[in-house]
Amino acid sequence: MARYFGYFFFLIGLYALTLSCNEYQKMLNNDDMNEKYKAAEEYYNNGEYRRANRLLEQLVPSFRGKPQAERLVFFFADSYFQTKNYYLASYQFESFIKSFPKSQKIEEASFLAAKSHYMMSPAFSLDQEETVTAIEKIQIFMNNYPNSEYSDECNQLIKELQNKIEKKEFEVAKQYYTIFDYKAAINSMDNFIGEFVGSKFREEALYYKFLSYYEIAINSIESKKLQRLNDLKNFHNNIVRYYPETLFEEDLTKKMENVEKEINTFIN
Repeated sequence: MARYFGYFFFLIGLYALTLSCNEYQKMLNNDDMNEKYKAAEEYYNNGEYRRANRLLEQLVPSFRGKPQAERLVFFFADSYFQTKNYYLASYQFESFIKSFPKSQKIEEASFLAAKSHYMMSPAFSLDQEETVTAIEKIQIFMNNYPNSEYSDECNQLIKELQNKIEKKEFEVAKQYYTIFDYKAAINSMDNFIGEFVGSKFREEALYYKFLSYYEIAINSIESKKLQRLNDLKNFHNNIVRYYPETLFEEDLTKKMENVEKEINTFIN
């Protein structure tokens, strides 16, 4: 019996879906723009953004210059944003901003245009040109609307984007250590630390700089080894002063024990 009712409700659901699709297709082919306008608004308000988008695409040219145009163009842009087509969302929001500069929706449209670029920012391992663009767009928005209700979110978005760029640069610098090019690793970490002063990767950057110094010092020729070991010892002291509870304490301590042994060979 339960299986029967389950199948029965499945058929009802399938019939309703088919009917809904048929009604939607009829609306797409409907020449009555007023009916199509009402349907598009209903789909949009119900969160059926893909269906709304196709209808709005047909409506926008027909209502250009009319009172409804502002509302339609905003819905059209937002329907792209809601369906994660951020490239077209950004384009359509920019179009809205240019066409309706006095709209009550101008601030929201400006924010969503900027946020679209944030959404297009790729993984840190890829080229970060779009990430830089997103930061610029969000910063422009914040300059134009310093007291915006979106200010807190903008600050968070910029922080995330900057972290992504920092991680990209840090990983590039770390690669030199991975391929045993220790001098290049030291230079790259120095550049990273200098460019991103408050980075959350600073401690780790100092750690990899230490590791690179360590490899160079331990494997140096005798005439340069003692000086480099002492320099490494001083550098370790600087790390501990900045980060007394460093995450890398265990490894640093182990390596410094080895450094002390090496230094003692020169004393004895």
